[in-house]
Amino acid sequence: MKCVMLYVTFADQAAARALGRKLVEAHLAACANVFSEMTPIFRWEGQIQEDSEAVMIAKTRAELVEEATSFIRQHHDYDCPCVVALSLEGGNSEFLSWIVQETKDPGA
Repeated sequence: MKCVMLYVTFADQAAARALGRKLVEAHLAACANVFSEMTPIFRWEGQIQEDSEAVMIAKTRAELVEEATSFIRQHHDYDCPCVVALSLEGGNSEFLSWIVQETKDPGA
C-alpha cells in the first residue's frame, strides 16, 4: 500500500492544528505535524508578496489523497488552499504500516 504526505499551508497555527485534528479524527490521516511559522514569498496579482503562514504535513494512504483534498478544501479558510501530495518512496516499513492501519479503507 502506497503512502503519501500532504503538504498544506494555513494562515496560522490554530487553523492548521484544527484541520489536522479533523483529518485524524476522520481517519483521512494517521498523523498531522504542524509547523508554526514559515515565510512564503510568492507572486499574487502581479506583485511579489511576503507573508507568514503555518504548515501542516499529514501522512496518509495514496488512495485517500482525493478524499482528503476534498475534505481539506471544504474546511479550509483559503479560497484556493495549497494541498499537494508528496509520494513516500521508502522508509521505516513499520511506520508506513502504521499509517495504513490508522487510516480508513478507501471508499469506506
